[in-house]
Amino acid sequence: MDNVYKMLGFWTGIFAVMFYLGGMNEISLLFLGNTGLFILLGFLKLSERMYMYIFGAYLTIFFAGFTYYTTFIHTPGAGH
Repeated sequence: MDNVYKMLGFWTGIFAVMFYLGGMNEISLLFLGNTGLFILLGFLKLSERMYMYIFGAYLTIFFAGFTYYTTFIHTPGAGH
């Protein structure tokens, strides 16, 4: 299970580089933070159950934040 977190860190790192090259610096920093978190968790050698609990908590926080952002901050069609 620790290899899954290392793989998630790899892919979020790839996304961070692509966002940076595309000029989207804020989201690039967000993905860079995710990369560091996933790589760190990948080397902790926790139990599979603990990895699942951490991932469930991560998804809960992400979806709550994403829902808040899309509901209250992001305005469709802004800037066009």
